Amino acid sequence: MESALQSSFAAKKKAMPCHNQHLNNANPSQPEHAATGSTKQVRFANSSPSISASSDPHEEDKRSETDIFSTVQQIGPQLKLLPLNDQIRELQTIIRDKTTTRGDFVFCADRLIRLVVEEGLNQLPYTECTVTTPTGHKYDGVKFEKGNCGVSIMRSGEAMEQGLRDCCRSIRIGKILIQSDEETQKAKVFYAKFPPDIYRRKVLLMYPILSTGNTVIEAVKVLIEHGVQPKHIILLSLFSTPHGAKSIVQEFPDITILTTEVHPVAPTHFGQKYFGTD
Repeated sequence: MESALQSSFAAKKKAMPCHNQHLNNANPSQPEHAATGSTKQVRFANSSPSISASSDPHEEDKRSETDIFSTVQQIGPQLKLLPLNDQIRELQTIIRDKTTTRGDFVFCADRLIRLVVEEGLNQLPYTECTVTTPTGHKYDGVKFEKGNCGVSIMRSGEAMEQGLRDCCRSIRIGKILIQSDEETQKAKVFYAKFPPDIYRRKVLLMYPILSTGNTVIEAVKVLIEHGVQPKHIILLSLFSTPHGAKSIVQEFPDITILTTEVHPVAPTHFGQKYFGTD
């Protein structure tokens, strides 16, 4: 009886292959890891995607991504993008979706902010050190050098302050308020408050959406007036337009810009949605 059951189970198993087996049999020339559905990731991970004539409904999206990659290359190494993965892509999608509730919006925005802040900290200098573990062993590690601070461009930049504090509990944070002049429509500085020794510090400048870049340019000018060198400024943002990033780099070639996405259309509703004033 047991032998008969085993034979029956083996026959069913052979007749009904698992999903991975089905994919491998459909295209035996592909390597095994290609059967896990990684095709959509390759489209984002490929550093130089090629577009060929086809009837693919996503051809325009692919061409757009190719154009954006070319734009990033033209801007230069000052512009750094977070390595794209499915989690970041989903967070970007939820933030851009007009049907997203404010609770989900804030939750996803905070997650994306934390990722940008963590990567921004990786751009800061560190020194090697050796510590002793609880078991008495020596461990060679690193520690960040002191002398860093954050500066948020009000008001949307304030959304990134908590993410920075979550990573650096005692970090000092300054603020800049810049608004458009009613007569000239140009960005104008209305308020600036920094640590008194900011000229000695590395500055993490926080502004989530880079659209035209004018607001950031004015903020950097104020920092320079207070003795901060552009090479010591790391701009943390979530979304940037090609024009915005290019304008900032042209004005300040030594600055570093860190963002998750460069796209012609920026989610300019970010501040209103985050603070509930939409």
